[in-house]
Amino acid sequence: MAVNISSTISPFLLQQKPVSSYFPALQQQVYGQPLIYFDNAATTQKPKSVIDAIVRYYSTINSNVHRGVHYLSQQATEASEETRRRVARFIHARHAHEIIFTRGTTESINLVAYAYGKYALKPGDNVVISAMEHHSNIVPWQIACEDRGASLRVIPMNDRGELLIDELDHLLDERTRILAITWISNSLGTLNPIEEIIQKAHQFDIPVLIDAAQAAPHMPIDVQTIDCDFLVFSGHKMYGPTGIGILYGKEKWLEQMPPYQGGGEMIKSVRFEKTEYNDLPFKFEAGTPHIEGTVCLQAAIDFLESLPLHKAFAYEQQLLEYATQQMSQIPGLRIIGQAQHKASILSFIIENTHPYDVGVLLDKMGIAVRTGHHCTQPVMDFFGIPGTVRVSLAVYNTPSEIDRLVTCLDKAVSMLK
Repeated sequence: MAVNISSTISPFLLQQKPVSSYFPALQQQVYGQPLIYFDNAATTQKPKSVIDAIVRYYSTINSNVHRGVHYLSQQATEASEETRRRVARFIHARHAHEIIFTRGTTESINLVAYAYGKYALKPGDNVVISAMEHHSNIVPWQIACEDRGASLRVIPMNDRGELLIDELDHLLDERTRILAITWISNSLGTLNPIEEIIQKAHQFDIPVLIDAAQAAPHMPIDVQTIDCDFLVFSGHKMYGPTGIGILYGKEKWLEQMPPYQGGGEMIKSVRFEKTEYNDLPFKFEAGTPHIEGTVCLQAAIDFLESLPLHKAFAYEQQLLEYATQQMSQIPGLRIIGQAQHKASILSFIIENTHPYDVGVLLDKMGIAVRTGHHCTQPVMDFFGIPGTVRVSLAVYNTPSEIDRLVTCLDKAVSMLK
């Protein structure tokens, strides 16, 4: 049994109230136990302020945007465009029109893979990704390469789950058209040195796409400082609504890329002979958008900035260190991903048990974790395992919840022997 030292870490407070108190879903019980939610890398719970914003939207200004002269449409349009400006400030983009609304990280990557690939990729070119990418940052590039006659190159990693950055010196060349890489691995927790990676790519004038799905909820982002060319993330992983995602792209690339989809909003004029496409950002936003998700993303950003993020990140690092320390004392437990620099994700396997069985038993004890390959099958193949149990921490988690997890893991292991 691990030793309880959680008293050395104070729960994160928001105006002297535990953060969890702002989240209605966290106040319930499952199977007669208080819910402990450790599946934040998949999606976060929503604070009441976000839930209230959704109710207000549908109760007051529900209407289609950019197309109506009436009051509701104008209000919805202004709220939607204010979110665009707010996101630009949140990630320190130079221009609001560099912010494209999508359905999520996956669609954002697909948009770039299709549109930038159509613009830039030719036979004999190559695209560079890493060995720890989510399937969403592998498959779209495979499709683009197959369609354009290009090849896919992969940055390898070591047994600790750290990328071998020096290999970029051999992988990048004059035929590399883009480098696409995750900031934080969703299955290993590895925090990659993206500024160094971007600098190496820019020496060859190679644009870089950063998958920030696991970074945006946890740490401040300044796209001008890191100088990435594209950055993608999802609202639902940062305490916001589902179905809304962000693509940031430098204006110079977005201007040159063709549209991703055709239809309403992305046009200036349509004739049977020729269609003239709309200006940024609307060129990439065909059809009726997810207006509710767009408008209410503001409330999620308000919540994140009220923490503020840099303090939340420091607290989550304490939680990760504590969880790693406590869980390492469980016999037979092996942590998968032991990079020197990690974010608040802890994946593990336990000797002679299957991750699914462990996850089911924890669920019956009121603890929500994720099991499986986490959409990173190449990572699991690298470590020679079918999957892991993943504990992903958020600012509303506490040291006492980690203590409960350790106790329940001990119980689960004894039941599975």
